[in-house]
Amino acid sequence: MSRSDQKEDGYVVVWITAPNEAEAKGLARCILDRRLGACVNLVRGVTSLFWWEGRVDEADEVLLVVKTRKDRLTRLITEVKAHHSYDVPEIIALPILRGQPDYLRWIDEVVGE
Repeated sequence: MSRSDQKEDGYVVVWITAPNEAEAKGLARCILDRRLGACVNLVRGVTSLFWWEGRVDEADEVLLVVKTRKDRLTRLITEVKAHHSYDVPEIIALPILRGQPDYLRWIDEVVGE
């Protein structure tokens, strides 16, 4: 059975936050160069409020939205952690419940079988 015939639950969208645009672009390039994702969107102007070291903190961030396959997730997390400036980077994967079949095939073509 080819990847394109498999259930769509093998695909994920990964959210990663970065402290600035330069780091976000560097992470995106790392992900794409290693074919760990087919596409990375950068969403600028994200304001995050979060608990850190016992208090509520606030930071302006850039959100990376990565489209990839679930089987690339472990390596993607390892690479992002190795290149990220945060001690605890946000890396959250959400399943793609359904997707346009041509787009999912394109993800397969980019990240490999």
